[in-house]
Amino acid sequence: MIGLNSRTLGAQRGLPRHGLSAWAARKSVARRLSLAFTYVALVVLGFTFVLPLIWQTSTSLKSMQQVYKFPPEWVPNPFVWRNYIDAMQVLPFARFFLNSAQVTVLVVIGQVLSCSLAGFAFSRLRWKARWPLFIIMLSTMMLPGQVTLIPQFILFRSLKWINTLAPITVPHLFAAPFGTFLMRQFFATISLDMDDAARVDGASAFRIYWQILMPMSKPVLATVATFAFNYAWNDYLYPLIYLNSQDKFTLPLGLAAFRSKAAWGGMRWDLLMAATTVVMAPALLVFVFVQRYLIQGVVISGVKG
Repeated sequence: MIGLNSRTLGAQRGLPRHGLSAWAARKSVARRLSLAFTYVALVVLGFTFVLPLIWQTSTSLKSMQQVYKFPPEWVPNPFVWRNYIDAMQVLPFARFFLNSAQVTVLVVIGQVLSCSLAGFAFSRLRWKARWPLFIIMLSTMMLPGQVTLIPQFILFRSLKWINTLAPITVPHLFAAPFGTFLMRQFFATISLDMDDAARVDGASAFRIYWQILMPMSKPVLATVATFAFNYAWNDYLYPLIYLNSQDKFTLPLGLAAFRSKAAWGGMRWDLLMAATTVVMAPALLVFVFVQRYLIQGVVISGVKG
């Protein structure tokens, strides 16, 4: 059968039998070269993206003399671990960390629950105006957040929420369009027969959501949680607008205050890079631990419309 297929392929391409093997060998070499070039390009591109992080970490472990040394040294000699302790003592970074952790935990929990509930309603329940409301919700993704900044500020000022963590927490406890879209797309890939079987056994809609669909949704839940964590942990604009007291600052505001304070007495790049590394560490750890679920969740959520 193999010989027959080879002769047929050679006849179709106008190649003699002895030339078919040479053509196949050239094609195999071309495929390997293309694959090798792809890997080399990915390695170079990946190194380009990670280079600033390497430089930041290296600078955080240098003395001030080593920071300004030319040509620069990538490996500090010696390692100045004291920079991390000194950086945390310039400003109350422990307070900033607690504020960011409080906001991030609440936002992640709120986004996971609200987006999954909204996605369940849009994908598994049948009710009037379901599609129009879903389209309207998705269309809000095209509206920049800065457009609603002034009305929101007036509203939160009326509620006396200025200089509290409420304005940067409460609005994000409700379903976000992108997270709802991911959850809806994932739930749509699960057969409705499971819901029918559960209803025959007397299960309510909430029980189907909580006990059947949620345990099956770990990849997309991890995706939504990761996006929510990344937004809440790194958000700078809204804390800058609503927070005035230093004891209410989150970590991004703390870094900005650190740089402003250091600028008056001479910029300490070693301490600034140490503080930045500490702030980035939780986000990097979260990505490392959930990257498998993150990629899987994004891929699965786009399978069915």
